[in-house]
Amino acid sequence: MREYLLTLCVTAAVTYLLTGPVRKFAIAAGAMPQIRARDVHREPTPRLGGIAMFGGLCAGLLVASQLTNIGDVFTLSDEPRALLAGAGIIWLLGVLDDKWGVDALVKLGGQMIAAGAMVWQGLTILWLPIPGIGIVALTALQGTLLTVALVVVTINAVNFVDGLDGLAAGVVGIAAAAFFMYAYRIWYSYGIEAASPATLFAAVLMGMCLGFLPHNMHPARIFMGDSGSMLIGLVLAAAAVSVTGQVDPDAMRLFAGSERSAVQAMVPVYMPLLLPLTILAIPIADLALSIIRRTWKGQSPFAADRGHLHHRLLEIGHSHSRAVLTMYFWSALIAFGAVAFSVKSSSLVIVLTVVALCALGLVVLLLPRFTPRVPGWAQRLVPPRYRRAPEPGPSAAQGPADERADARREPETVGAPARPHATAPSGATALSDRHHNPRRRTQDSHS
Repeated sequence: MREYLLTLCVTAAVTYLLTGPVRKFAIAAGAMPQIRARDVHREPTPRLGGIAMFGGLCAGLLVASQLTNIGDVFTLSDEPRALLAGAGIIWLLGVLDDKWGVDALVKLGGQMIAAGAMVWQGLTILWLPIPGIGIVALTALQGTLLTVALVVVTINAVNFVDGLDGLAAGVVGIAAAAFFMYAYRIWYSYGIEAASPATLFAAVLMGMCLGFLPHNMHPARIFMGDSGSMLIGLVLAAAAVSVTGQVDPDAMRLFAGSERSAVQAMVPVYMPLLLPLTILAIPIADLALSIIRRTWKGQSPFAADRGHLHHRLLEIGHSHSRAVLTMYFWSALIAFGAVAFSVKSSSLVIVLTVVALCALGLVVLLLPRFTPRVPGWAQRLVPPRYRRAPEPGPSAAQGPADERADARREPETVGAPARPHATAPSGATALSDRHHNPRRRTQDSHS
């Protein structure tokens, strides 16, 4: 555990220290796109945060390769090299997209190439535990197709959820923590060495997210961009492929019965598609809803819009920070609930706890829809948005008599010209002049 914690801390420190210089480089390179209609932020913010995250990934793997226990992973398995090969391809593609923009189909092709590079290096799904049948070995073509599909779906799910400050890094960090607990339990408790690469990948991924989050929390100073979101999605998918498709569930020897009974008992955990779905339930649900919504409207599945789950939270009335924390809560509830269920699936306490937390989450989620009536004595105990506004009325210092006097008083308009002095009409002025001026009177009579 100490070596994994050291790897995590080194990855987080390198990512954190590199993010500042990368931000200056992104500003100098002009990687600050204009604000789009679907964006939430109001000022242009530099991207290319994935450069710092890729540096943290390389530093974490380099340190892990020099440690005593974790170093055996690099000699006994080709999976770390496979991860670096795929991560390098997807990171380079993301950097090009952040700076100049890449077509959606080209990005999809690049994601498939990165997944294919990992498969070529040996990181692939070898078998599937099927309930009622047992372990089914996959052919090379079947394993390749299933691995590529899982990697591409995970990458795009993380990319789609990257819409608010700190959202993608936090959600993936929570998923990585759940994955680490699950994989470390298999590696340490049951002595299955095939789970050690997934444990290492999860620890490195946690460090990448934790090191980048201080720079990315609202208001964000830098965005990870596609170079970061696709990178952490690929690392998470690599951990899922490693722990799901290469660890034999019957090797845990949980039951003395047949292999089929062992697989059936571990179905909620070992189904290779169910485990990534539970860990990344929120991003994958957002991905599925986005594809359905856009195709229903006749648009491209990759067309950008403001219909994501985080956009809907903002429309309900949540603030930016509260929407992110709400997504954190649901991601943690589903991810750690799945891990807890894998440890003791027959525990009623776990089920009741998950149900209670779901009810609490629904209340917090829908709270902006309601404005509760708070009594006067409790006004100071609730947030300002739920306090009743004071009723308009006359001030206590001004009585009714003063109001009537103010009504009778003629209002003075600011800036109005001064009232002229009282003068005689023009006709009266002429008569007065003729009375005091005889010559003027004579001239008038002649005329």
